[in-house]
Amino acid sequence: MFNSKFNNVLTVVLIVAIILIVVLIGVFGYAMYNKYYISNKNKEAMDLFDQQIAENKPDKPDDTNQTVDGNIVIGDVAGGNSIYSDQSSGGSSKEPVKLGGYNVIGKISIPKIKIEYPILDKPTTKALKLSIVYLTGPGINKVGNTVLQGHNYKNEMFFSNLNKLSKGDAIYLTDTTGTKVKYEVYDNTTKRGDDASFYNRDTAGLREINLSTCTTDNALRTVIFAREVAE
Repeated sequence: MFNSKFNNVLTVVLIVAIILIVVLIGVFGYAMYNKYYISNKNKEAMDLFDQQIAENKPDKPDDTNQTVDGNIVIGDVAGGNSIYSDQSSGGSSKEPVKLGGYNVIGKISIPKIKIEYPILDKPTTKALKLSIVYLTGPGINKVGNTVLQGHNYKNEMFFSNLNKLSKGDAIYLTDTTGTKVKYEVYDNTTKRGDDASFYNRDTAGLREINLSTCTTDNALRTVIFAREVAE
């Protein structure tokens, strides 16, 4: 009788253990698939973005291409001749590259933490699950302070390793004109989630950016401060 009860208990324990193992495999399997799927979609969007910029670039240099702060600007410097602009002068207008229904308005690259992602135009919950988003400010590579936001998935995706950046680290933003600007980190700090005091700042006529994500414990936000530098 004792053996029978012991066997029943052992059977229940084994069943529970098997169920837990199946659930864990399912959870980790989904996480790996999701990471792989999102990475592929981001790469496809960036490839299309780069292709549009390359197609928009003139075959021969002309006086519409100018150098600003060491960066080549394609087209009208004042107007920002974007690949998505309606070019009434005869140039072709391009449809924005899309990712999950959102417009890709730029690309961010951070060599130290080995990430490169498209930047999406709206900071919605859905967009944050897909890539890095534009939160507020004058726009990608515009004069003033632009704030970008990304999730901390704690798995190296998006801004998971933002806290590893330190003074002097490089961040590169490419906008829809094909202009690639180098920014250099000068501060890495934490702030409350409702603190928006750093959004609108006097940048003394320079281009600056803030990168923002939640801390690992979700209690605060990691905020990176960076300003443009010459290559």
